[in-house]
Amino acid sequence: MTPTRSTRSPFRSPKSVKSPKSAAYAVLALAAGASLALTSCSGGAAESDGGTLKVVATTTQLTDFVAQIGGDDVDVTGLLPAGGSAHSFDPSPADLLALGEADVLVVNGAGLETFIDDAVDASGFDGETITASEGIDLDEAKAITAEIAEGGEAVHDEHAHEGEDPAHEEPGHDEHAEEGHAEEGHDHGDVNPHIWTSPRYAEGMVTMIAGDLARIDPERAEGYTERADAYAAKLDELDAWIAAQFERVPEADRVLVSGHDSLSYYLHDYGIAFAGSILPSFEDNAQPSAAEVDALVQAIRDRGVKAVFVESSMSPKLAQTIAQEAGVEVVDAETLYADSLGAPDSGADTYIDATVHNTTVILEAWGVDPEEPPATLQG
Repeated sequence: MTPTRSTRSPFRSPKSVKSPKSAAYAVLALAAGASLALTSCSGGAAESDGGTLKVVATTTQLTDFVAQIGGDDVDVTGLLPAGGSAHSFDPSPADLLALGEADVLVVNGAGLETFIDDAVDASGFDGETITASEGIDLDEAKAITAEIAEGGEAVHDEHAHEGEDPAHEEPGHDEHAEEGHAEEGHDHGDVNPHIWTSPRYAEGMVTMIAGDLARIDPERAEGYTERADAYAAKLDELDAWIAAQFERVPEADRVLVSGHDSLSYYLHDYGIAFAGSILPSFEDNAQPSAAEVDALVQAIRDRGVKAVFVESSMSPKLAQTIAQEAGVEVVDAETLYADSLGAPDSGADTYIDATVHNTTVILEAWGVDPEEPPATLQG
C-alpha cells in the first residue's frame, strides 16, 4: 500500500504579516506553553506509552480512520470534537499543546481546514503531515462538485463500483489550488471538501494515511498495512450495501434536500438527485438570502421532495420553517452526520456507523425499510 505522494507539512510557509487570527493563536500558544511548563514541573507530563506514534488528526472522521489503521501502535488525538465543524473551528490551548507534541498531523486537505496554517505556526509543530485527500482523484471530485452546482443532478457513475481502485493511482492533486484556499478564508474553491462522505473516497483516504504511516514508522509498517486492508474491505462492503439499498428506491423518488452542500459525493455515487440545500454553501455557517429560501421552497414542491434533512452540526430552525412552508417533513430529530461523527454511544461515533445511520435515516424518510447491513459492519 504505497501512497501516491507524501509531504512534509505544506502549511508551514513563513508569513511576513500576521493576521488577527494568527495573533490570537499566538496568545493561545503562550497559554499552551505555560500549561506545559506547569505540567512538567509537577512531574505530570504526558508521555506516549511504549514509544507509540503521536498523531493529531483534524476531523472526527480522520481520527477514526487513524484509530482503525493505527490500532495500539498510535496515540491519536482529534482536534475537532463530536458535533464540531471545521468551517468554524478555533483550536484551544490544549489543542495547540497536543499539536506541538505530535509526531504526525493528519489533515483532510482539499481546502477544508482553513484554521490549520495558523495553528501549526502557533503550536510549533515540526513533524510529518499526511494529507488524506491526496489519496483520491481531486480532478474527479472537482467535476462532481461542478456537476451538482450546475445541474442540481448527481449523475451516478456505474463504473465507480466495478473494479475501480479507490486509491486512484495518479490523483490529480492541484498544489496551487490548495495554497489558494489557505489565503481565501472559507472559500473552498472548485472542490467540495467533504470528500469522506463517499465510502470509495474514504477508502482512498485510508490508503493514503496507511501508506504514509508505514513510511514514517517502518518498524510497524506491516501492522498499518494489515489493519488498513481489513478496514478497506469493510468500506467496500459498506459501499455495496448502500448501493443495494438505494437501488430499491424509484429513481423519481431519489431527490434530496440537505442542510448545506455536504453530501455531493455520496449523492453522486448512489444516483441521488440534489434539489438544493438550506445553506447555499459548502459551509454550515453561511446565511441564505430570502430569494434563495423562496427558490428552495419552490424546488421542493416542483421536484416532489419528501423530506428536508439537517446535518448534526446545524440548527434545525430554518429547516423547520422551510419544510413547513413547502409542506414536507423535516428530519431533524435523527440528524445526518456529515461534518462530524456522533458523540460516544450515539450509534454514529465511527465512520461506518455514521454512514449506515445516514443511509437508514434517508431511506426511512422516503418510506423504504433498509435491509440489515452485513454483520461485519455492525457494532
